[in-house]
Amino acid sequence: MKFYSTNNKDLRVGFKEAVFNSMPQDKGLYMPEHIPHLDDKFLNNLDQYTLPEIAYHVAQNLLGDDIPADDLKAIINDAINFYAPIVELEKNVFVLELFHGPSLAFKDFGARFMSRVMSYFLEEGEKQLDVLVATSGDTGGAVALGFLGVPNTRVTILYPKGKVSHIQELQLTTNGQNIRALEIDGTFDDCQALVKQAFTDKELNEKFRLTSANSINIARLIPQTFYYFNAYAQLLRQGISKAVFCVPSGNFGNIGAGLLAWKMGLPVEHFIAATNANDTVPAFLKTGVYEAKPSVATLSNAMDVGNPSNWVRIADLFDQDMDTLKQLITGYSYNDEETLAAIEALSKDDNYVACPHTAIAWKALKAYQQEHPADDTAGIFLSTAHPCKFPDVFKPEIAEKIEVPAQVKDLEARESKAVSLSTNFDDFKSYLLTNA
Repeated sequence: MKFYSTNNKDLRVGFKEAVFNSMPQDKGLYMPEHIPHLDDKFLNNLDQYTLPEIAYHVAQNLLGDDIPADDLKAIINDAINFYAPIVELEKNVFVLELFHGPSLAFKDFGARFMSRVMSYFLEEGEKQLDVLVATSGDTGGAVALGFLGVPNTRVTILYPKGKVSHIQELQLTTNGQNIRALEIDGTFDDCQALVKQAFTDKELNEKFRLTSANSINIARLIPQTFYYFNAYAQLLRQGISKAVFCVPSGNFGNIGAGLLAWKMGLPVEHFIAATNANDTVPAFLKTGVYEAKPSVATLSNAMDVGNPSNWVRIADLFDQDMDTLKQLITGYSYNDEETLAAIEALSKDDNYVACPHTAIAWKALKAYQQEHPADDTAGIFLSTAHPCKFPDVFKPEIAEKIEVPAQVKDLEARESKAVSLSTNFDDFKSYLLTNA
């Protein structure tokens, strides 16, 4: 499969180049030149396949001969070695739990697949791969664990000071080895801007072999399609064939992957984009005006994105036909007060503890279902992170319901190795050059 830039559809590169270069020099994002429609036999019998089998079939159709079949199966079996169940909370309301991987967040799907693909493509004697990643919370931890100890790679994670949870910060800053963490005195948008500028800086690109582990990397997007197909397979096993997906959305890579799955033939009735106060996309879906704005800090910090990078991919999927796009996607946004109310309602009514991002998705799904009742359609909202990562959000009676995994308890004994920097690009560039 060849990939083009959203800013230049005449550009064509192979998968390896798209993965390692991450972002074209024209500042677009890579997209597959052709989106295959999966065969009906596979789609109609999804319930007969395991998650790794589904993942292989989807990836093989997207990548073609870029990775031989046996090698691709080995990568997937190693990367996707945890489960992603749907849990029924009430009639036609399911939660897709995506936090059962090592970093306890949905980003494990993308980060683990990508790290193994990069390791596979790295040839002996090649220049060290420097992975730059901006995180608003969970990406950094997933990338850190995905790349920890991978030979000939070095990861530099940028995160906004004071705007990630304590556990998220420990996951970013306590690894050592080939993982470096930079605490940026700004917002996620500032971190993302520094990473993007580095990719277009001539001196840095001459000295380093730079790539990104953010959702701008096509190798992050592809594996996120896997769990949409797998969730639908689980519905089919329960005799349900119509589904609406509600996705907590920040940089819009997650819902972008869902839309890619839909383009490949997954029969999704509708998508719901649920955001916090950073409502750039819901506002656009209501008004038709896309207005990027500075991000604001919220309890659902991983969604604190005012100018989502992956929106250009979504627009590209629809050939800039915004009318068609708006027929398939509905947007909702909620503030912190509404988020806390949703957490309490879920705990009280369903005895389910959800992280703030997940609670926003639940609230948006319930609102959509009230406005569009359909007895034969299941609503699935995505749970993107384990609630233990946000201990300060919960009231004591809710917090005591949370089972804290062993790996989180181990983190508390580790020492942070973060370096503090400003939002000035020259400072960031100087750090990279000085610590080469």
